[in-house]
Amino acid sequence: MISRAEALAFAQEWIAAWNAHDLPRILAHYADDFSMSSPYIAEIAGVASGRLEGKSAVADYWRKALAKMPQLHFELIDVLLSSDSVVISYRNHAGRVAAEWFSFNAQSQVQRAAAHYSIELHQPTEHA
Repeated sequence: MISRAEALAFAQEWIAAWNAHDLPRILAHYADDFSMSSPYIAEIAGVASGRLEGKSAVADYWRKALAKMPQLHFELIDVLLSSDSVVISYRNHAGRVAAEWFSFNAQSQVQRAAAHYSIELHQPTEHA
């Protein structure tokens, strides 16, 4: 079971690591064999499935992503907790809302993760 305090501490450290653009610090949260899903994997890493396996493959993807977005910054919105997973909701530097789901192994490292991004349902409508 993940406690509320553990979930909040993870979320705050995860956000801080990304905001520092510190890839080794980011990767420290993850198991060596973790898997990651994101729609940006297809765009940035060229993997059509949007899924990567293993810390080294994800590290390469994140290295490219950080290089493409030097302005990257996250603002924590909320933390959602289950018995063995956490969801972090945040706003990025462009104001877009995202949520990431993390499933943890017995060593409290992320085993599986999936990034979800707003599809911007509330875009302004054009008036004729």
